[in-house]
Amino acid sequence: MASHHLTERASQPERWRPQGSDMGTRLRSWSQILAQTHLSFEISATPRTPEPFQGAVSRRSVGDLMLVDCASSPFLGRRSAATIGEHPEGGPEDVLGFQFVLRGVELVREGSRELALRAGDVVLWDGLEPTEIEIREAFCKRTLLFPRRRVLAVCPRLGERGAIPPLAGSPSARLLVRYMHALAQELPSMDAAATVAAANAALELLRAAVEPALPSDRAATRAALRAEIGRYIRGHLRDPRLGPASIASAYAISVRTLHSLFEDAGVSVSGLVRAERLARCMEDLRRPEGGSVTDIAFRWGFSDAAHFSRVFKRHFGLTPSEVRHAAMRGEHVGAPQLARPPVLAAAAGPATAAGGRR
Repeated sequence: MASHHLTERASQPERWRPQGSDMGTRLRSWSQILAQTHLSFEISATPRTPEPFQGAVSRRSVGDLMLVDCASSPFLGRRSAATIGEHPEGGPEDVLGFQFVLRGVELVREGSRELALRAGDVVLWDGLEPTEIEIREAFCKRTLLFPRRRVLAVCPRLGERGAIPPLAGSPSARLLVRYMHALAQELPSMDAAATVAAANAALELLRAAVEPALPSDRAATRAALRAEIGRYIRGHLRDPRLGPASIASAYAISVRTLHSLFEDAGVSVSGLVRAERLARCMEDLRRPEGGSVTDIAFRWGFSDAAHFSRVFKRHFGLTPSEVRHAAMRGEHVGAPQLARPPVLAAAAGPATAAGGRR
């Protein structure tokens, strides 16, 4: 991937464009650019993707925030739980993004939900949520990336909620959009102290936009903690010791309390761990380069290949070997995707065109 700096001055933005003479090379270059400037995505072409594919990203730092402008031709991007597991909580992608759509159409799929973002829409998204995006029309957006720890320091209830609230109609969100545009104009002339102050001001505007939409009742708190535990589980699936005891210890609660937390969630803690592991195994089994069945099972925390095969077949109706052999033949078998466990889907809440996750 090539990064092209206008000058060596810190005030100038970093700029990227995809490189390559053919579609495949340019899309791989674009995937690398997005991983460096936004989040990691598996990128592929759609019938709308032109030849040659075009894209551009520019980025400026605002204290410890990042102001990122992105424009591109149509493409499809998928961010799976396996991808997120490579950068778990506390990693470089542990960010929240405040995004304003300047032009085009972005279709977002998350579980069974689908929403279309168009010019003028504002979205707050969570970098640790699996999602699929499809750029349907030539697209342009401006995003302010916040480290999660910074946001939770001023708005801890957002962490308790476990979901991103809608921002449609929020005066503070509209003000933050105008503030982002002003930052883009003024950053070249701002010194380091001024950018730190600007970052703090942006954080306060985000807090003002988010807090009024956050519930504070007991049910919401329980749902938030379940969602937080769900994220912890997805980030530690490779650990064979992951289970009720280790999870309870991580959250400084008893195993009994942990089980009671999931009593009304439609899935047990052990069931949630198993479902997430099976979903990741299915993803890798369908990849020709995923490795052997045993390698994949052990990779995602199973310690007995025979037990894994039985559990997998009971869950999907196919053996791991059947899925693996089909993948090696270039075929796709089984359910298109394992549905997210009910506890995670319920915690996510409804998404809207002006307030879902990207």
